[in-house]
Amino acid sequence: MSTAAKEEAAASAPAPAMGGEEAAARAAQKRYEGLLTVRAKAVKGKGAWYWAHLEPVLIPAADTGMPPKAVKLRCGLCSAVFSASNPSRTASEHLKRGTCPNFSAPPPGAAAASGSSGSQHQQQTPQAALQALPPPNSTASSPIPISSIAPSSPRHPHHHSQPQQPQSHHHHHHHSGSRKRHSMPPAYTAAEPVSHHHHLVVVDPSTVYSPPLPALPPPPPQQPQSALVLSGGKEDLGALAMLEDSVKRLKSPKASPGAMLPKPQADAALALLAEWFLESSGGVSLSAVAHPKLRSFLRHVGLPELQRTDLAGARLDARFAEARADATARVRDALFFQLAADGWREQVVTMCVNLPNGTSVFHRGVPVPAPAPTDYAEEVLLDAVASVSASGSSNDLHHCAGIVADRFKSKALRDLENKHHWMVNLSCQIHGFTRLVRDFARELPLFRSAAAKSAKLAAYFNAKPTVRSLLHKHQIQELGHASLLRVAHVPFNSSGSDYRAAFEMLEDVLISARPLQLAVLEESYKLVCIDDSAAREMADMLQDGSFWSEVEAVHLLVKLIMDMVKEMETDRPLVGQCLPLWEDLRGKVRDWCDKFNIDEGAALNVVEKRFRKNYHPAWSAAFILDPLYLIKDASGRYLPPFKFLTPDQEKDVDVLITRMVSREEAHIAVMELMKWRTEGLDPLYAQAVQVRQPDPSTGKMKVANKQSSRLVWETCLSELKSLGKVAVRLIFLHATARGFRCSPSMLRWLSAPGSLAGGIDRAHRLVFVAANSKLERRDFSSDQDKDAELLTEGDDDVLNEPGSLERSSV
Repeated sequence: MSTAAKEEAAASAPAPAMGGEEAAARAAQKRYEGLLTVRAKAVKGKGAWYWAHLEPVLIPAADTGMPPKAVKLRCGLCSAVFSASNPSRTASEHLKRGTCPNFSAPPPGAAAASGSSGSQHQQQTPQAALQALPPPNSTASSPIPISSIAPSSPRHPHHHSQPQQPQSHHHHHHHSGSRKRHSMPPAYTAAEPVSHHHHLVVVDPSTVYSPPLPALPPPPPQQPQSALVLSGGKEDLGALAMLEDSVKRLKSPKASPGAMLPKPQADAALALLAEWFLESSGGVSLSAVAHPKLRSFLRHVGLPELQRTDLAGARLDARFAEARADATARVRDALFFQLAADGWREQVVTMCVNLPNGTSVFHRGVPVPAPAPTDYAEEVLLDAVASVSASGSSNDLHHCAGIVADRFKSKALRDLENKHHWMVNLSCQIHGFTRLVRDFARELPLFRSAAAKSAKLAAYFNAKPTVRSLLHKHQIQELGHASLLRVAHVPFNSSGSDYRAAFEMLEDVLISARPLQLAVLEESYKLVCIDDSAAREMADMLQDGSFWSEVEAVHLLVKLIMDMVKEMETDRPLVGQCLPLWEDLRGKVRDWCDKFNIDEGAALNVVEKRFRKNYHPAWSAAFILDPLYLIKDASGRYLPPFKFLTPDQEKDVDVLITRMVSREEAHIAVMELMKWRTEGLDPLYAQAVQVRQPDPSTGKMKVANKQSSRLVWETCLSELKSLGKVAVRLIFLHATARGFRCSPSMLRWLSAPGSLAGGIDRAHRLVFVAANSKLERRDFSSDQDKDAELLTEGDDDVLNEPGSLERSSV
């Protein structure tokens, strides 16, 4: 052991017990003086390197006036205070291991200086380190520009911060305003107050108990730097910054962990970030983890980089296992379920499982690269039912209460229902309403007339340069932007894209109605009309009120139907709501006919045809059995709404109920149905089921607790045992198949031809994780639609003012 080390150990050793306060004070004073001696020798080059940064201080007893009884070590870089029992360990843990935020690296001769004091270099090392000492509030680990490194002294770069000056000492009874106490590892004994009744008092030894330390030498004068000229111009600045960063890393290979989060916190933060990537897959690319800005952000907040291979590998596997276990547990807890199959006209069919408690879980996505035949669809649906049943409490197909799908109602769904009498297989209401738009387009002459005229108008204004420039001129003045008008294919075929394109075309024509009317009033347009009969025809059409009435009528009818579709996508109505939905649609169509002088009989005939195609007896049965639709009669009883059913629909209720129970229970179920029809439900419970409250997002009144309808049958109406079995399996069924919809990128993943099995498996896992996360949040909207709404809404109307856009942006 070196002489300095022995003296240090002697100074740190406790004095013999003398008893009483005086003995403790003498022992503290003796340890303090010994440490001062060791530090003074180290400053002269005859001791350990770390004494250039550590300073002994006496800690007086609080509020007693007694002499100090404790000795601590204070870091001159960050003002943190530690136990003086083992200065070497303190230096190793606080300075070398990077706990001190203002310490970059030990001096080159630190190891040798702590062992002997024989060479001149070893003697000068602590002094050099003390001279390079920055003030506590400086950032010692900040990058040093490469141009400021002196070639003659590569080990001691010139810092731009001022050297540490002797500090005033009258403020030690409170925390300094210019310093920040940093967190310390548990091994340190921090001089923190034990309770709010005691305050830490740090006395500066240089003015109270010890002679002043040697003054630090002034820094060398800064040399004026000339402007740096690089041959590559400003583009070289980024490369130069990377070079300087590399030099800094080579000078200090061990990056300062002071800015890094502790490992448990960093692991938890990275796990959350990875889950967000996985749950947002399809909307957020997994390759975005390699984005430079994201990596820079992670470094700024003290997190390591997230690797793409780790994200699509181990983290995906773990998250998938967790999501699958959760989904299996939910299915196992439910007594029955409904299978929803959506996307039969797309590339991937998504299978979801609707549970009685109102939640849904994603099952799987089935690629369908070609139009599926009926028998194939039946096989896929039955296989999915068997797979879900196997993951439940028992492998029994009776757990499946039914299927809802956006296709194959007339064949596959009906065949499965005939083979399994307990199933109720429904056609998706969203699909039915969407097909109603096609029905109107085919059967109402108004649709064809408005679409044909609009297509001719849009094609003419897009193709003729003179009239197009006039239209763009007035579009800029009225709308703030200029664009071509979309043109749809007329006459329509069976493709749904043709109807969407026609609706978009009508929307463009209505939006540009005033610019179109102003364009044909220009003198230059009138000159075109002299030799162009089509121009005269367009002018006459635009000045004809009946044309605008047709376009507005068609656009409004399509819009009211599609608005109902959007509400169904958000609200996900149950089967008992089907009859009220169609009755609501009939009322809106009647109002539309009155507004535009349309033949009501022809329009309602189209609605009735589509209603009969989509109708299922379960609509009537669920409407009667759901307590949500009970009606209060004159005597105060709440009775089922049989009066709103037609005679045929009443028969459908009896037939469906007897089909869903066993033959032995059929007559019992009919008798219980008669009792339900005459007695109904207790008024108090009926009112509780029908409680409504405003929806926070839309403000519309909605049912407060959708599960109460089923719960009433399982509790208050338990005496109607046979009818209750049918009711609880019926009224929870969803009327729409729309649950989770694959994004375009997901469709490519799952349906990519020639993909390897491993890649397809990872794609299925990604979709499973993302889908179940979205369903768990009950978020049934599209992220793309929400982004579009966000961009088009907003409180600032300046963007809609004509003069707010430059001509170059058009």
